[in-house]
This record gives sequence, structure tokens and C-alpha cells, in this order.
Amino acid sequence: MTNFLVKTLANAAALAVAIWLVAGITLTGDSTGDKALALILVALVFGLVNLIVKPVVRLLSLPLFVLTLGLFTLVVNALMLLLTSWLADKLDIAFHVDGFWTALVGGLIISIVSWAVNLALPDRS
Repeated sequence: MTNFLVKTLANAAALAVAIWLVAGITLTGDSTGDKALALILVALVFGLVNLIVKPVVRLLSLPLFVLTLGLFTLVVNALMLLLTSWLADKLDIAFHVDGFWTALVGGLIISIVSWAVNLALPDRS
């Protein structure tokens, strides 16, 4: 349970940095508390998308991973961020990603920040 909480907080931190740096990724709310709650909910949705959908997409696109020497990971990360934005819209969470190129840059930022946060935090199972 602790590991899940740490991963969710790492996702929330990475999403917050992407929202801060990329103009096309928005999180709206009336107050800071609303924004914080929306950020945690988006981090949960993003974590579930990465847990359930991403392995299937990676398996189905394995030849593209090999062909591009792993660079296709950036495209998969962008698609997972776009899927998270679509699910957030359906769940009435105020999170939006403008388009594919915005998602590509945001996915790259999220990957780097999430890697750094997970490296800094202890990994407890």
C-alpha cells in the first residue's frame, strides 16, 4: 500500500511539473484545494492507465519498439497522457491536454520527473 501511495505522489509531482512547464496541459479549479484534489485524481487515473493499458499497447507495438530502438516509448507515453485527458473529461476532472505534440512533450517531462522522484524516494514493496 505504501508503494502505491509513493507511486501516486510521484505521478502527481510529475504531472504538476508538466502542467507548469507545458502551456497546452491545463488543470483548472476554483481554489488551490480543488486543484490539488484534481491533481491527485488525475495521478490516480494516470497510474491506472499506465498499469492496465500501457502493457497491452507496448506488447502490441513491440516491433515498433525494436525498429525505433525504444524511441516509440515517447509516442506510447503521449498516447497514455491523451487517454488520461480523455478519461478525466469523462470523469468530470478539470484536466486537459491540447493535442498529440503537447502530449509528446508532456509525456517526456513526466517520464523524466517521475524517474527522478522515484530514484530519490525509497522503493518499499
